[in-house]
Amino acid sequence: MNKSIYLFFLLIFSNYVHSQTGGENIYGFLNTPTFARQVALGGKILTFIDDVNQPSWNPATISNSLHKQLSVNYTSYLTGINIGSVSYAYEINKHFETLHGNIKYVNYGEIIRADEEGNEQGSFSANDIAISLGYAKNIPRSDFYYGANLKLIYSSIDSFSSSGIAVDFGITYYSANNPFIIALVARNIGTQITSFNGTREKLPFEIILGASYKLEKVPLRWYLTLDNLQKWKVGVSNPTNQTTNLEGNTTQESISFLDNAFRHVIVGAELFPDSAINIRVGYNFRRSKELQLQNVRSFGGLSFGFGLKMNKLKFNYAYSKFHSASNVSTFSLQIDLDKRPKGKNPTRY
Repeated sequence: MNKSIYLFFLLIFSNYVHSQTGGENIYGFLNTPTFARQVALGGKILTFIDDVNQPSWNPATISNSLHKQLSVNYTSYLTGINIGSVSYAYEINKHFETLHGNIKYVNYGEIIRADEEGNEQGSFSANDIAISLGYAKNIPRSDFYYGANLKLIYSSIDSFSSSGIAVDFGITYYSANNPFIIALVARNIGTQITSFNGTREKLPFEIILGASYKLEKVPLRWYLTLDNLQKWKVGVSNPTNQTTNLEGNTTQESISFLDNAFRHVIVGAELFPDSAINIRVGYNFRRSKELQLQNVRSFGGLSFGFGLKMNKLKFNYAYSKFHSASNVSTFSLQIDLDKRPKGKNPTRY
């Protein structure tokens, strides 16, 4: 198969998540939300302290309250892409505290192999996988917690492969006496170990600020996320909004200061957050702006879902809207394998 065709698929598969921001990085799957609770609230939430999936995005949330919590997640993504992840936490001992592990896997299915003339010559597959191990500690005599993840990354396209290594750093403020939680995370600081074609590419480094606030008299928790803080201009012109004058000259969509600012914003709300049944809704401004169709109300950027808690089981579902032709469903099942009585199980949070 011609090398240029391989590179074409490499660009698509390694950066499919970041296509809205220009496809500048490899291993874009690292920044794809994979668990339903986060997806339903718009994506990239950082302040869940009771969800074993959260440390894969914010390692500072690792605590002994997550001991023996197991979560299995599945996403039916765009164009037949399947995404799965597994998270687990285990308290080593009272001194060393808790380790968190996560495996994330992406399968792109079978892709038709063709030559320059378009003649089919069989098929090939493409896959991504990342394995992470995380740890966190409390800053003594404070309500601040810090943590880190170490990630090993492997990606393959037919006979081509690439590997990398990255770390995440997070810090979280949480106090049982305050209704708000604040977190700051720097993700995917790392490098390729081996590349697809001898050219090293950048990892999808990202700085995210997240906060949540639980109302006192209403069973509602608000979430706010500011993503891609390492880069101000994240706006990409939507081709459906370009204009053409009578002379045939095309003008791309102009992105204003305020428009670009809002493309960093994700908001979400969780109703009955501490009950057996939860209802969630989220809105991703950038996804809405860059995937909307002209003169069509597609509700792109909107997501919603629900959660059910049954004894030691938690089931979460999320439905996210990209545009009128693409919807994504995410399923999560969380199991509490800790047999210790909860009243005798001291927790850091």
